[in-house]
Amino acid sequence: MVVYHDLRSLGAEVLREIEPGEMVIIDKEGVRFRRFAPSRQESFCVFEYVYFARPDSNLLGLNVHQVRKRIGRALWEEAPVEADIVIAAPDSGTPAAMGFAEAANLPFEIGLLKNRYIGRTFIEPSQQLRELGVRIKINPIEEVIRDKRIAIIDDSIVRGTTSAKIVRLLRETGAREVHMYVASPPYLYPCYYGIDTSESTDLVASKYSTEEIRRLIGADTLRYLSVEGLVRAVGLPQERLCLACFNGNYPLAVGASGKKCNKEGAHDGN
Repeated sequence: MVVYHDLRSLGAEVLREIEPGEMVIIDKEGVRFRRFAPSRQESFCVFEYVYFARPDSNLLGLNVHQVRKRIGRALWEEAPVEADIVIAAPDSGTPAAMGFAEAANLPFEIGLLKNRYIGRTFIEPSQQLRELGVRIKINPIEEVIRDKRIAIIDDSIVRGTTSAKIVRLLRETGAREVHMYVASPPYLYPCYYGIDTSESTDLVASKYSTEEIRRLIGADTLRYLSVEGLVRAVGLPQERLCLACFNGNYPLAVGASGKKCNKEGAHDGN
């Protein structure tokens, strides 16, 4: 992983990315690369491109901002919508919303502003804290939203808390229609590799179909990007990516409980 915004601030020169199973030793003798584990099949977390990484990061030779714009264009190509404006669920949905708006030939507007002092609500430890965080972290711009058919682009829906609050906020602000577009496939399976998304029972797409989620969050439309569309937009071979949170194909064994969806048919995508 090459994170240019950190390295450049230190005046460093980027040589190359550190490979899996490799370590870098920096001491008075200089910089040395050492392999401590055998190289196996690469399984890079695709959710870095969707959400976690900063847009100015470069991952496996790909700029995250540009990848997210391609994801937005792919989302429009799979599911066009009639709308007046495109807005983003701030801030990680912004590049995808820009790509979506360009593909749709619609104006991209800043309809929601994020409170910079509130963190990522989907990883808060309790539902009460998540809901409180959503209520105070996003502020609407009424003059942009009122009487408009809104296409709002979010990077993902994990538990559904934020999406429902955003849709409600847009309607309360006067949006005529709210069409929710998700720049990733349904998030169906827990991550066992360092991200605390808890059990499948906490993941809304593992319990409900897309239509049921649409009704739960109160949107006029709900559309997800397909796994195939995501892979094409990223631009890497699928075998180089970990897509386990979307398709349940874990690169390392996690046991039978990690491969269950709780609702038959809920994992069929759109």
